[in-house]
Formats: sequence, C-alpha cells, structure tokens
Amino acid sequence: MKKLFLIDGNAIIHRAFHAFPPHFRTKDGELINAVYGFTSMLLNIINIQKPDYFAVSFDRAAKTFRHEEYKEYKATRTKAPDELYSQIPRIRNMVETFNMPIYDCDRYEADDVLGTLAVQAAKIDDLETYIVTGDMDTLQLVNPKVFVYAPQSGFKDAKIYNAAKVEEKYGLTPDQVIDYKSLKGDSSDNIPGVPGIGDKGAVRLLQQYKTLDGIYEHLDEITGSIHNKLADNKEKAYFSQYLATIVLDVPVTLDLKDCKTHEYDKEKVLKLFEELQFRSLIAKLDGPRMSPKNPNIREPLPNVPEKPQHSEQKQTSLF
Repeated sequence: MKKLFLIDGNAIIHRAFHAFPPHFRTKDGELINAVYGFTSMLLNIINIQKPDYFAVSFDRAAKTFRHEEYKEYKATRTKAPDELYSQIPRIRNMVETFNMPIYDCDRYEADDVLGTLAVQAAKIDDLETYIVTGDMDTLQLVNPKVFVYAPQSGFKDAKIYNAAKVEEKYGLTPDQVIDYKSLKGDSSDNIPGVPGIGDKGAVRLLQQYKTLDGIYEHLDEITGSIHNKLADNKEKAYFSQYLATIVLDVPVTLDLKDCKTHEYDKEKVLKLFEELQFRSLIAKLDGPRMSPKNPNIREPLPNVPEKPQHSEQKQTSLF
C-alpha cells in the first residue's frame, strides 16, 4: 500500500512551539523553535515512514462557519503568543520549499480540509492515509484506510491510531467520537455538550446505546439525574454534535501528482536550512550522504525503529 501523509499544520505548530525551548534562535535572535520542531517532524516522517505523498493544511485567519453559527465557539481559548504567530510564515515557506502542496479553504478549519482529502483518498485503490496531528478530534475519521499519526514528545516517535487502538484507549469506536463530544462537550473548543455529563458517563451511555440517537430513543430507560440532564439539554446535545462533526465535502480536490514526495530542489532546502542554522537537520536531507554545499557533513541518520513505538494506556478522556 502506498502512503499519503496529511499534516494538520496549526496543530503541529502549536505542539512544536511548546515542545522546544525558547532558546532555539538564530544568531540574529530570531525565534525558530516552532520552525525547528515542525521541520524535524517532517524529516522524521520522510526518513522513517517513507511516504509516497505529502500535503499540509493550515487554518485561515478568517472566521469559520462554526464561528458564524455559534459566537462562543473557541471563545474561551487563550490567544497564542505573538512569538508563535511570527513563525507561521517561516513554516509555510518551509513547506513550499519542500514543494509540498498547501490545502486550505475559507470558512473551514484545517480538520475539515483534511477530512475531505482523506475521504477522497480512501476512494483510491492501494492508498492509505495518515493524518498527522495532535488534535484527537480527528479520531472520528479513522477507518480501515485512514489512520491518525500523533507525534509524541520531541517529535521522534508517534502513536498510530487505527480503530482497534482508538477503542482500546478510549473505550469508543471512531464513529462514536462525535457523539462522545456531543455529550461531554469540549472546553478547548467551548462546545457545551450536556452539562453534568462527564467523560465516564458519556462513555457508559455510548457503550450501552451506541449513538446519540440511540440514547434519546431509549431515554425512558435512563433514570435519575442523568435522565433529567439529557432531557433538558437535547437541543444542546445535537447542536454540539453539529459543531463537533468534521465536514467531509469542503470544496478542495486532492491531486496526488502535486503531493508526490521527494520532488523538491534540495539546494533550495539546504539554503533555507543554512539561513535558519538547522545544522543538525541538514544531514537528514540525504541520510549519510554528503551535502553538496557542505562536504564535511557526513552525520548519519539517528538510529530509529522502522515503526513508531506505541505506549498504550487504559481508557482515558479524549477532551
């Protein structure tokens, strides 16, 4: 099977910014910790996973349809520091220098774009899709041909989620992730859910009744305060379901020819690496081979396993 890797640009930028300390600066004082982390992850995927295709999606600055329909959407989030935003143009330039296509669309989040691309890719024979993100909302997209690739601390390894891994860790199937969020809500996105229904309660309800529809179809079987909370907040639960659902028909079209890996000008990438002083990453462009502009660099790739190592734990909260 060939492999398509779709990167959630904003999610990875945030993780990189917090994963690498603020002393990652050029000699001129430019902060580059997020740029370094993002690029390091990119090269690790290229060298370890050896994808056949690559694409990246970024959120646009404009408000999305969710903001238009729910003014409180993500309203409780603390604004990211300017030091993070200042690095985004550098990261976009890095992606473009690697000749990777960027997909985005007004009124939609990167999740929606990635979900749409994953659905289109799933229709292609002999192709698996890996969504690279730290946002577990995307677990709802997991199916036999779509996986979530979640980089871990330091970006040197990752957890890969298929349906079995999702159920093992969270006690839910990928199809139930949306309804889980409909019940529990999501404080990060300020999605209300059903007040008073927590993680364990949401999982128990979905394990017994399978879906949000199933819960309300059997509401008379549910007793006590849970019954009252569900009955009083049905509209809120279904609106939360709407907000939590990743859109799968964004007006974007996957073009595998544009996504083909390794068709980039290594000289341009090397020049950018030298400008950013990414000395430790230069060798990763060609493995142990010499860099054409740096004949003294012969540093081999790090000794890493072919497959990321998984460290699973029992059921934990998604949001």
